[in-house]
Amino acid sequence: MDEFHGDNDEKDNVIFIGNKPFMNYVTSVVIQFTTKEAKEVIVKARGKFISRCVDVVEVARKRFLQDQVVIKDIRLDSEEFTNNEGKLVRVSTIEVVLGKA
Repeated sequence: MDEFHGDNDEKDNVIFIGNKPFMNYVTSVVIQFTTKEAKEVIVKARGKFISRCVDVVEVARKRFLQDQVVIKDIRLDSEEFTNNEGKLVRVSTIEVVLGKA
């Protein structure tokens, strides 16, 4: 879960936070609103990347898109899956929905 996700039910305006350099994600958010003229962008993360997701949203919103973008919704959840050792693991998830101001 490291970059734009191209599933049929997922749109281009969904950004998954992972291991790439921090500014790649900020730039992706900015490009979605400026170049691609998206009305809303969803930034998603899970587990240890949740704090990075919040940082990406705040840097994009306050430094690059000041007074242009607002947080429309924040969705918190958790997912269960089986890890490599066969253990059932629950991981927290976040989705931040940004929209034009």
